[in-house]
Amino acid sequence: MDKLHPGVIDAIKPFLDYYEQVDGVSYRKAIFIFLSNAGGDLITKTALEFWRAGRKREDIQLKDLEHALSVGVFNNKHSGLWRSGLIYKRLIDYFIPFLPLEYTHVKMCVRAEMKARGSAIDEDIVTRVAEEMTFYPKGEKIYSDRGCKTVQSRLDFQ
Repeated sequence: MDKLHPGVIDAIKPFLDYYEQVDGVSYRKAIFIFLSNAGGDLITKTALEFWRAGRKREDIQLKDLEHALSVGVFNNKHSGLWRSGLIYKRLIDYFIPFLPLEYTHVKMCVRAEMKARGSAIDEDIVTRVAEEMTFYPKGEKIYSDRGCKTVQSRLDFQ
């Protein structure tokens, strides 16, 4: 969604709006999934606030982010949902945030990749791969800036 030109997404508004049928077809049971990075900064900000308050990432609930995400992507000129009728008319049921991954989560990804490859789990390799990853913010280094995207390639060089 963040790569989509603003306004284009409103072309599907009739399929999401509260109509019984569109051109004789009922879309009432259809599920539309929109993926976007547009609210990533808001998610990170909330996660950091929780961390700085001594709260766990797992304590973050949908209610802590949903309204901020909705308003944030609606007002973000670089979002495909900028000033979208889908948000204005409350046609999007849920904004599901993907929380940033911490060091322990990256280690879990390394273990999962090793298992998927049929390799024995070697904790020294797990730690080495996780430590090669980059984390943010610079001072605290809490969250992986690429999630687990580069785990596979880094594991190839171990």
